[in-house]
Amino acid sequence: MIKREEIRTTFNRRKALALMGGTVVASGLAAPALAMNKKIKVGALRFASHAGNFVAFERGYFAEAGLDVEFEFFQAAQPMAVAIASGDVDYAVTAMSGGLISLADKGAIKVIGGALSEEDGIDGQKFLASDAAFQAGVRTPKDLAGKKFAVTQAGSSFHYMGSKMAQAEGIDISFTPLQKVGAIIGAMKSGQVDGWSIVPHIAKPLAGSGAVHIIGNVSDYIPDYQVTTVFTSAKNASDERGLTENFLSGFSRGVDDYTAAMIDQTADQDAMVDLIHKYVYTDRPREKAAPSIINGTMRLNAGAAMNLASLQDQLSWFQSEGLVDADISIDQVVDQSYVEIIGA
Repeated sequence: MIKREEIRTTFNRRKALALMGGTVVASGLAAPALAMNKKIKVGALRFASHAGNFVAFERGYFAEAGLDVEFEFFQAAQPMAVAIASGDVDYAVTAMSGGLISLADKGAIKVIGGALSEEDGIDGQKFLASDAAFQAGVRTPKDLAGKKFAVTQAGSSFHYMGSKMAQAEGIDISFTPLQKVGAIIGAMKSGQVDGWSIVPHIAKPLAGSGAVHIIGNVSDYIPDYQVTTVFTSAKNASDERGLTENFLSGFSRGVDDYTAAMIDQTADQDAMVDLIHKYVYTDRPREKAAPSIINGTMRLNAGAAMNLASLQDQLSWFQSEGLVDADISIDQVVDQSYVEIIGA
């Protein structure tokens, strides 16, 4: 049995908080400075949604921007935020979490760009039911009323997605923190939890195996959701502008290549799958990994543009749930001076 702590929350309708702070729109990323071979650590998850960094590294875009990149891999968002705050990692891509917001409130980190987004017409994150729950009648997200919904930690993106769905459906669900995605998958397969939400490259293979069932789309409840962000330490954002622009420049070139191959299909998709397979589903042979990598194709924002309205909605939700201080403003979390702001 997996030991777990269950968190029950009450869902109340709320008015969205007004957007705070001015609108600063960057016309584009600065050209990288002369190569200086600066060593940096980049935090990542072994998800296809982190492909912008993998492509930038493999195709030399970080090197051309003067950066000697080393990856450090994590299994959840909040530990990555702690690593940025401590200086163990320099830049990272992850979802906004309660931990990230609290560290931003302490002046330790800043969101500087956007990465993964939900977009109409592009398959996105799924709500899942365990096979046991499905056989017991859970066929839609609303059927999760009174059921156990898996999250990594309280205040994670999984918590946000589940809560927004439950709020929209007018149901109450019990959140079960299991710390790691692997532990959640095990709990779903064994029926110890009933529901979850996750990116399609994980959802679809699990559903194909019969271990879980897809019962809904996250985008039906959170349209234009800015799923992940690019972030760094507050010190890097304020004092290392050239370095930060160089990182964003390399990352954005990687995103452009990923988009061309996987979404626009104007570049070699097979070559892109080969590249991503070096980091994602490495325990599988290429022919078995490829369908999952392709299934994971979602929008990565060009130029690391970020949807400020979505980030504000997430901040407002964390505040409404009492997971972060009520007086934190979006400007304490986000540095709007680096990339294009959309949705404001």
